[in-house]
Amino acid sequence: MTTHPEPAAHGRRLAAFFVAAEPRLWRDLAESGAVPADREREARAEWECLALDACLRGLVAAGDFRDRTAEEVDEFHAAVLEDWAARGPVDSLAARRERLTARYEEYGRLARGLEAAGASRVSATLGETAATHACAPAAAPAALASVFAAMHESLAEGAATMLRDGTDGAQDA
Repeated sequence: MTTHPEPAAHGRRLAAFFVAAEPRLWRDLAESGAVPADREREARAEWECLALDACLRGLVAAGDFRDRTAEEVDEFHAAVLEDWAARGPVDSLAARRERLTARYEEYGRLARGLEAAGASRVSATLGETAATHACAPAAAPAALASVFAAMHESLAEGAATMLRDGTDGAQDA
């Protein structure tokens, strides 16, 4: 019989993974040249939502969706919000939460419609969607959508591996 860590501990581990990996991946993305210079703030906010979504996809992939997943998700979000509050404002916490709620709803709807197409198509669509939000009303560069998609998929896989294997996983994302 497989033992699972307590939901709170699992959620905090995922949050620690996110806190370690997300800013590093953002720096890589910003340095890639794919982010339009005049949209860096918007792209940063969209990447943050996409990265959180990737971590949740990794959580579900690591253990399917079980009764305790909701507790893990709640703890994950609580720990991430604590980190955001400690690091100070990029946007207000309320604005970040509002944007995140809207993106989760949109990403979930898109993903459910694409599940049969496979994970890479889901990531590609979510990458395109995040890039569109980041660059609106202008057209999003294809390079930004492509990098967002690849990083989303990599982060989801890294989160799933970390949670399944019990490693810290941050260096692998």
